[in-house]
Amino acid sequence: MTQPTASPTLDTLFKRNLARQPDALALVDPPNKPRITGQPPKRLTFAQADRMISSLAAHFIESGLPSNSVIAVQLPNTIEFALTVLAAFRAGLVVAVLPLLWRQSELTMALNRTAARAIVTSGRIDGVIYSDLAMNAAAEAFSIRHVCGFGGDLPEGMASLDNAIFRESPTTRAVIQDGRKAALISFDVTADGFRPVPRAHLGLIAGGLAMSLESDVPQGATILSAFSPMSFAGLASSLAIWLLSGGTLVLHHPFDDEVLEQQINEQACDTLIAPGQLALRLDELHLGARMPSLRNVIGLWRTPEQVGSSACWAAQQATLTDVYLFGEAGLFGARRVAEDGSPALIKPGPHGAPRDLPGSSIAGDILLTPRGTLGLRGPMVPVVAYAPPPPPSDSLIASPPRDYVDTDYAARLDRVTGAVNITAPPSGVMAVGGYRFLAQDLQEWARRLGQGALLTALPDRLSGHRLAGRALDNARARDALTELGLNPLMVEAFRDRSNAA
Repeated sequence: MTQPTASPTLDTLFKRNLARQPDALALVDPPNKPRITGQPPKRLTFAQADRMISSLAAHFIESGLPSNSVIAVQLPNTIEFALTVLAAFRAGLVVAVLPLLWRQSELTMALNRTAARAIVTSGRIDGVIYSDLAMNAAAEAFSIRHVCGFGGDLPEGMASLDNAIFRESPTTRAVIQDGRKAALISFDVTADGFRPVPRAHLGLIAGGLAMSLESDVPQGATILSAFSPMSFAGLASSLAIWLLSGGTLVLHHPFDDEVLEQQINEQACDTLIAPGQLALRLDELHLGARMPSLRNVIGLWRTPEQVGSSACWAAQQATLTDVYLFGEAGLFGARRVAEDGSPALIKPGPHGAPRDLPGSSIAGDILLTPRGTLGLRGPMVPVVAYAPPPPPSDSLIASPPRDYVDTDYAARLDRVTGAVNITAPPSGVMAVGGYRFLAQDLQEWARRLGQGALLTALPDRLSGHRLAGRALDNARARDALTELGLNPLMVEAFRDRSNAA
């Protein structure tokens, strides 16, 4: 009897590249990494990265983490993130990604909801002591048994992965490489509240394929990723596209425009992955003349309702592909092919990758729901994770299961073109700094700031919205925000009334 061929995982894709070109450059750190984490930047070939991945996987196994257990990761966009995720997959673990701007209360909730057995972070990221945040959250999560970190000055009780990453160990574990196995847990905030969203390797690879095929990323590409990796879109647009292309992944921790330009020119990057607003800003600054090696730009839009009204793409030597992100539910891409550089029209129904090639593989399906909102279905869309609760009924006949995810984005059809127009984001949810918050949480924060205080979300070209505020008693306001568990990076956005613009 023959065993059916298993579908690939991200570790399978990495090993294929390793076997084909072990000495090719695989991963490149940002040059300003000393400022970000206090560590020197690294450059790794596939062979060097493989040894470090095996060392980290051995450390996780020797720590007693069983197969299929959850390991939480909160890291910046540096080489350590890629190595940790691939090592977890090699050890048969499931990765839960934790956004950097989360509060301790959200970290604790995520750890408890996923029953995570371990958490990996950095000692410091942009001056914030993330090791303390992780230790405090782990103390409130019953399931956590191991807390690991990169960097110096780690608190007592946190294992150093800087030592483990260079320690060769023969410890391995038999892991079935099957793309249908769980790989990732990301976290979404909907009007119904906090929602963990699990995905298999196939879902991650499907997201990467949808973007790489639509934007025509070439084999062996040198890709610069300037998008935060702490989400489904972040992993699919960085690790998945890199491993599918078999090229080099250059990492940029968002955001320093001078460092970004330096990296693109020094590494001769031909593909840039960045927030859509940032891509258009670079176009305004004459991207073609400043970064002549670029040929493909993939712009990821956390605010997809803004794509239709965005500026036209002017660069001649590089094409722009708009990727519409709908929280953690899914995504789709559309390359700008019009002569004036305007966004492509999005039609309902199945869409291939690439979109304008007849007979191409179906990447997903776009539909309008009876509620007048946008729905998604396809291989990357985790329908079960977003399934609505069954309605109360005395009927003995079960309601038919829903085969799509309702994104809650308001949408309508254009009567002239037949295209889908996304008109508004989900109600009750506000995107701040690229992360979703419930509007009621913002109201609670404002209430705790005291009389005469103001906390509001202002439009931001790069991150959708940013928090800004003012108070008569700035110290009291900061204490109130800290008491609520607000991440220090968010607290720093608060401004005194006397200094407010």
